[in-house]
Amino acid sequence: MKRKQSIAQVRWDLALRYRLIETVAWWEGRLTTNHLMQSFGISRQQASKDINTYIGEHAPDNLEYDRHLKGYVPTSNFTPLFIDDSASAYLHLLNQSQERAPHIEGLALAYAHTEVLQVPDRSVRPETLRPLLRACREGLRLETEYVSLSNPEPEIRLIAPHTLVYTGMRWHVRAYCEKNRDYRDFVLSRLRGTPEVLDASEYGREHDEGWNTEVEVRIEADPRLKPAQKAIIEADYGMRDGRLPVITRGALVQYVLQRFQIDPNKLEVKPAAQQIVVANLDDLRRWLWLYR
Repeated sequence: MKRKQSIAQVRWDLALRYRLIETVAWWEGRLTTNHLMQSFGISRQQASKDINTYIGEHAPDNLEYDRHLKGYVPTSNFTPLFIDDSASAYLHLLNQSQERAPHIEGLALAYAHTEVLQVPDRSVRPETLRPLLRACREGLRLETEYVSLSNPEPEIRLIAPHTLVYTGMRWHVRAYCEKNRDYRDFVLSRLRGTPEVLDASEYGREHDEGWNTEVEVRIEADPRLKPAQKAIIEADYGMRDGRLPVITRGALVQYVLQRFQIDPNKLEVKPAAQQIVVANLDDLRRWLWLYR
């Protein structure tokens, strides 16, 4: 009870730093003073003090200093006090960090009049996510069980993951698949069991052509619309000269179209229902796995 009271009485700015300490240590596996310095604009002395205060006053059994890694690592008894240690909480944090600095979450008043449509939470277990993060970070191979619509029974896959990707509806990992001898996308919620981290892989992100190829998806108003209607759509999407260029990676073209609700295999009968189209669809065909 005493520990809970002390946590509740922590100043909000310190609590935010402690949240960062736990988030980085738990999910990234290594915490240094640089994490606090860069995130909060504080001195190295202050960052070191914050870490020591967190350990000394709140969580003496959570962190230990690793001289080889030159940083703090979570102990086997790590118990988070300031964060939700679920995989969903971490993934949502990654999503939010694209537009909001994590420490702004403490200013709840700024978002009191904001409503965000929540997508279904596709369950991802921490036991699944943590090995993936390590494999991505260190360039390691991973052995995992995976299910798909074409093969509903769990199948052993050897993959070399390099990047987590959020499509707006679900998370997947971009990885080299030894079975298919190519880079593929694996939906995180379809991984089964606990992935086993193996040795180093020679197939890193730098060899993934689809990931490293910059592609332009050119969005335009449906040409069947009347001029006045086209003008409305162009304003809705902030188009210039009648087009909206979306720069992305070849591997992500399919997901861009899904976010814009454009089905390359289907054209709505009514242009008012279609509203927008991809003007350079033929140029993108090689990247559309549903279009092949």
